[in-house]
Amino acid sequence: MNTEMYQTPMEVAVYQLHNFSISFFSSLLGGDVVSVKLDNSASGASVVAIDNKIEQAMDLVKNHLMYAVREEVEILKEQIRELVEKNSQLERENTLLKTLASPEQLEKFQSRLGPEEPAPESPQTPEAPGGSAV
Repeated sequence: MNTEMYQTPMEVAVYQLHNFSISFFSSLLGGDVVSVKLDNSASGASVVAIDNKIEQAMDLVKNHLMYAVREEVEILKEQIRELVEKNSQLERENTLLKTLASPEQLEKFQSRLGPEEPAPESPQTPEAPGGSAV
């Protein structure tokens, strides 16, 4: 890079940023690299034009990323719906099995559980007013 034609560090930084940005966004979008030379005669309009091109490229990348994120969010929402439905189904099956299991089966099952697993809730049997099971 020939930096002798730039008088201030800001001009050098703008030139480097421009070359990096255009190269980066062009490669990202699959286009050809656009080269723009800044020299001592470059006016503020040239810098503004470059800034506008960089901003347009960044907006394009942002739009593509937002579209991809929205698409991924929709996929994840559908997966969550399916998992919630499956969880509800399994909870209903578990409740049904608990109500149909005999006390001996529940006791046998509880004895097989490891200490780190919580014991399943035993089915609630209605009690008669005298305190005995019906």
